[in-house]
Amino acid sequence: MAARRAALQVTVCAAVVALALCAAGIGATPAARGAGCRKHVRRVTEYGAVGDGRTLNTKAFVRAVADLGRRAGDGGAALVVPAGRWLTGPFNLTSHFTLFLHRGAEILASQDLDDWPLIAPLPSYGRGRDEPGPRYSNFIGGSNLTDVIISGYNGTINGQGQVWWDKFHAKQLDYTRGYLLELLYSRDIIISNVTFVDAPSWNLHPTYCTNVTISGVTILAPVHSPNTDGIDPDSSSHVKIEDCYIVSGDDCIAVKSGWDEYGIRFNMPSQHIVVRRLTCISPTSAMIALGSEMSGGIQDVRVEDNIAINTESAVRIKSGVGRGGFVRDVFVRRLSLHTMKWVFWMTGNYGQHPDNSSDPKALPEVTGINYRDVFAENVTMAGRMEGIPNDPYTGICMSNVTAQLAPKAKKLQWNCTDVQGVAYGVSPEPCPELGAEGKPCTFPEEELVIGPPELPKCTY
Repeated sequence: MAARRAALQVTVCAAVVALALCAAGIGATPAARGAGCRKHVRRVTEYGAVGDGRTLNTKAFVRAVADLGRRAGDGGAALVVPAGRWLTGPFNLTSHFTLFLHRGAEILASQDLDDWPLIAPLPSYGRGRDEPGPRYSNFIGGSNLTDVIISGYNGTINGQGQVWWDKFHAKQLDYTRGYLLELLYSRDIIISNVTFVDAPSWNLHPTYCTNVTISGVTILAPVHSPNTDGIDPDSSSHVKIEDCYIVSGDDCIAVKSGWDEYGIRFNMPSQHIVVRRLTCISPTSAMIALGSEMSGGIQDVRVEDNIAINTESAVRIKSGVGRGGFVRDVFVRRLSLHTMKWVFWMTGNYGQHPDNSSDPKALPEVTGINYRDVFAENVTMAGRMEGIPNDPYTGICMSNVTAQLAPKAKKLQWNCTDVQGVAYGVSPEPCPELGAEGKPCTFPEEELVIGPPELPKCTY
């Protein structure tokens, strides 16, 4: 088991290093280096931007995107951000477009809330997530886009979120905080080799999108910062998240699909999701959460070769009465977990609702949840499995699972209500609800095809 854990860590590290070298064009042939590159390339300084960390460059970024948007139909366009500290308010992207951050480049979000306009709530949420009504703009956004790349030599997009966190804790915000990056109704998205720091709330939020690749990304936030989720695919299809490193004050990954009656009505599931070779640190939340906003449904989620360190739980399902929707066909294998409160956690009593009109008869369907080849050490409790009365979570399978207990582990290692499943080779011995003797859990043999076969290797 120790050898397997060491091999997994080496594999993850090697993949991240290789990905970074490829993105920089190191080791690539000249022909490969030019694949997928843009015809029209401009630096943000050509539009009057000043990288001193004090000058507000919102107009420069907006002008740059508008100008390059007019050229992008002819071979694509790239906006290059050189080394420097580039302060700006929110701005949107355009299609057939690359935002490329050089090494040492840092795009800083304005801390003046007056620079953040209000925008409409998402139709699948019906209101802002924090507060009713509209919400603050996202820092970097876009809607109905095709072929968008955010990449570079590991430059930084810094949300400077402390002012937002302070106001949130003090209940001084009338509207929901914006997200660091949100793309709506878009397709063919690549986000790679960029660092995202201190988001006001969620970091990356692809919503109503398809064919999204997020690769080699670093996301950092203080572990007690409020709601700084790492990557939240929301009502999106064919999403690949791989070789990422996330330190978060909330879930490192949260797959979502709308909130109560608004998500049910919008009816757009998140499906065909791959999360692999992720490293997560989140002491108060999950490595990967499914929900809690899952009313449009979540299905075909494949999680493999991931590491969590000092994280509350591994792959957590969050739902409740009023959610409706479904979570089904979830496949998890080869997890290496170090210092966990719970290895397995399902929650059927997640009670946050958008308003008072949630239907108490809208019960979620949770079925077909598979965990195999899981090793955890320094564990407080192996499993907290809570379905819903008269709506049990079914079809749970666990196989080849070892949870080594912490010195102060709870005497009761499994707490199970309203769940049904089977177990095979699970230690410590699971609760009777999962005690039926099973066999090794399944994992799909056919790989999902998502995004390009390799990332563009462009030098700007």
